[in-house]
Amino acid sequence: MMKPKVCILRSDGTNCDEELFYAFEKFDALPEYVHVNELREKSKNLSNYQILALPGGFSYGDDIAAGKVLAIELTSFLKWQIQDFIKNKGIVLGICNGFQTLVRTGLLPFNNLGKMDVTLAPNDSGHFECRWVKIKADKSPCVFLNGLTHPIEVAVNHGEGKFYTDEKTLKKIEKQNLVIYRYIDNKNKPTQKYPANPNGSSNAIAGICDPTGRILGLMPHPEKFVDITQHPNWRRWKYNSDGAPARQSLGDGGAFFENMIKFANQS
Repeated sequence: MMKPKVCILRSDGTNCDEELFYAFEKFDALPEYVHVNELREKSKNLSNYQILALPGGFSYGDDIAAGKVLAIELTSFLKWQIQDFIKNKGIVLGICNGFQTLVRTGLLPFNNLGKMDVTLAPNDSGHFECRWVKIKADKSPCVFLNGLTHPIEVAVNHGEGKFYTDEKTLKKIEKQNLVIYRYIDNKNKPTQKYPANPNGSSNAIAGICDPTGRILGLMPHPEKFVDITQHPNWRRWKYNSDGAPARQSLGDGGAFFENMIKFANQS
């Protein structure tokens, strides 16, 4: 079976690309760094990849708004490549700044390239949130996430992560089950309360997908916790008599990438 190829899209200001590369490579994909200019100059093409991944960071210094300049590049210069990639059933993933970019292209939540339906606004706290939170998957069209029923712990690192839209659009998103993750409290229930909800996102939304389930984005960083040793408290966890961690050796974000890559292999 051929390994799926992953385009990890870079631009000026991208800074979570190495963690994302490691996560894909760990679960047997073939990630490759691709600068957006290489796609614009046509020295590389999205048709050669099965997964397009937009990492976190501060693309173009968050000028205008987080992810806005990169979104303009994608909709203005790479529109046809992206449309063909989606038509050929490619998977599109945006994490943090990548998620901000996808909503500003209009690809999320309704795959309306060029039409922005939702936004990711400044956090209600008024400052950058950099810590660990808990999230839980919702049932959605994103089939490779549906089996992931357990709450997971992930890192957040953002200043503009509040998912917001008008009431009509929010109801449409909920009716179509496009929410893939929600922020949860210590009782594993969706919450609007800070600090469990780090940004004040409507309906505790941490991530969404499009109706096909192949385009998805989230503010938390599953790629930063694919190994147990990436958690700051891993040394405090209980160990079995054989010296192995009492919990799984994979980090909580591992299954996210493992399932995605398996799905890409079967598509």
